[in-house]
Amino acid sequence: MKKIILLLALSLSIFSCKNSEEKKEETQEVTVGTVEKAKAYKGDFIDSNGVMVLMGNNFIYGVKRNSLSEQLSKQVAAIKQNDMDMVNVIVRGNVTENTDSESEWEEIITITEIMNVATKPSDEVIKLNETTKNN
Repeated sequence: MKKIILLLALSLSIFSCKNSEEKKEETQEVTVGTVEKAKAYKGDFIDSNGVMVLMGNNFIYGVKRNSLSEQLSKQVAAIKQNDMDMVNVIVRGNVTENTDSESEWEEIITITEIMNVATKPSDEVIKLNETTKNN
């Protein structure tokens, strides 16, 4: 009889300890979202008459006005020699379809980081070829 009571007391203590441990363990649900990094774009930046444009080898985007685009415009203005000079830049940003009816750009870029600004204006991209007419 003593063995039964001892066995019963032992089993009760084991089960009670196991339940208290389970109660202490709380499951925490953590939502992990994917952080989408903005893509880097390299191209020539121009701000002429209030219109900001980023032109690369395979793209031309209108630039959405925000504090970073204004900061980039000031940096480029200090480098360019005339109003039509373009300056090579590397920026991070998000490209979206243009919903603004006043702007003519199909896609616009919202700059999220200025990575690099060249120290001199870009070479002329468009060169005019003039030919002389032989009489």
